[in-house]
Amino acid sequence: MNEKNALVFIVDDDTGTRESLKNLIRSAGLSAQTFSSAQEFLAAERPNGPGCLVLDVQLPGLSGLDLQQELAKAGVKIPIIFITGYGDIPTSVRAIKAGALEFLTKPLNREDLLRAIQQAIARDDIARQPNGTENFKEIVGTSAALTAALKQVEVVAPTESTVLILGETGTGKELIARAIHTASSRSRRPFVKLNCAAIPTGLIESELFGHEKGAFTGAIAQRIGRFELADGGTIFLDEVGDIPLELQTKLLRVLQEREFERLGSTRTLRTDARLIAATNRELQKMVEQRKFREDLFYRLNVFPICVPSLHERSEDIPLLVNHFAQRFARRMNRTVETIPAETMAALTRYSWPGNIRELQNLIERAVILSRGPVLQIPLQDLDNRSAPRRDNGKDQTLEAAERAHILTILKDTRWVLAGPRGAAARLGMNRSTLQFRLKKLGIIRPDMYTTLD
Repeated sequence: MNEKNALVFIVDDDTGTRESLKNLIRSAGLSAQTFSSAQEFLAAERPNGPGCLVLDVQLPGLSGLDLQQELAKAGVKIPIIFITGYGDIPTSVRAIKAGALEFLTKPLNREDLLRAIQQAIARDDIARQPNGTENFKEIVGTSAALTAALKQVEVVAPTESTVLILGETGTGKELIARAIHTASSRSRRPFVKLNCAAIPTGLIESELFGHEKGAFTGAIAQRIGRFELADGGTIFLDEVGDIPLELQTKLLRVLQEREFERLGSTRTLRTDARLIAATNRELQKMVEQRKFREDLFYRLNVFPICVPSLHERSEDIPLLVNHFAQRFARRMNRTVETIPAETMAALTRYSWPGNIRELQNLIERAVILSRGPVLQIPLQDLDNRSAPRRDNGKDQTLEAAERAHILTILKDTRWVLAGPRGAAARLGMNRSTLQFRLKKLGIIRPDMYTTLD
């Protein structure tokens, strides 16, 4: 993300709000420019570079929604984040359907706003690239495993197919989902996300489909669901394996019929939202255990993409370390010029059970603690962590055992990978994951079986 040259525009008629937002944005290492009205913003000269617009809905003269329309008419393409002191649902729906990325209610959550701004700038930066499908700026790495996943993104992004992203926690599944959306024809429409594991079971249906006032205890106002907000764009359901079994039928209906009802309503609504789902769980095994509907699994598993763990793309670790070090250094007004070779070697050897998220958190802490241009990471931090290094003798023995077990199953199934009786199903994984493991373990199918699957 081109944060260094990015500029955030703030349009709000309240002086205190403008100054507070400007200070917050500058504390994150970004540049900010403020305006007190829509007319002032329209009259100003703006540099041609990546950025975003933080826009108040209620403005004197031209409202925030009016400014959004004026910019669209003039062909000005800039990501917009609306802020408002009013929880006006029809207004938020109208704004998001017109192309706004986020609609945040005051008092603003600092982390939510900064996250939205960073995502908006990244999206704008990618949109300016000559060929966005070949250059995903948010995704760092050149390893064969990551390159293979990104090639799948390029293939599926222009289609309307449902995508299932598989991978361990912290591998960057949401970044892959955003890359698919950015490279699709829906890129100027909403990208709406929901972490199904973070929502209480009783509220997931309302989050997905919305509810009417009085639909249940505590429903004091109408709520628009994520599928309705994502109309024309993309909805990303993270941790889809955590959706309750009784709700999976309704999700299946949306995928098949593109229609649903809000809770407490008999009116059928339609949605043209493309679904991208992600999970770190083995859905095939959950199907066998009757914890996940088989028909829903096959509707989701149209085009699976397996995101490699950080251990499986360890050659990308130096690039990621430098990327995070420079990002956090900019945000904290620090300078990181050197990373000791022994430190980088230790980071590369470590197993990273928390994947990229764990690495990112470690580098952020290191930048905070470093007082000079040399990035200081106490190596005992890695030694004290619970996960063993995966290149020791014990781990090699486990890998050999895994290899032997997979070979046994392959022989039993005569090297048929797919299908209910194939090796992938027997091993409790999907076909793409099995193919990746075969490549990783150096297992090659004998010539006599090459036409079976």
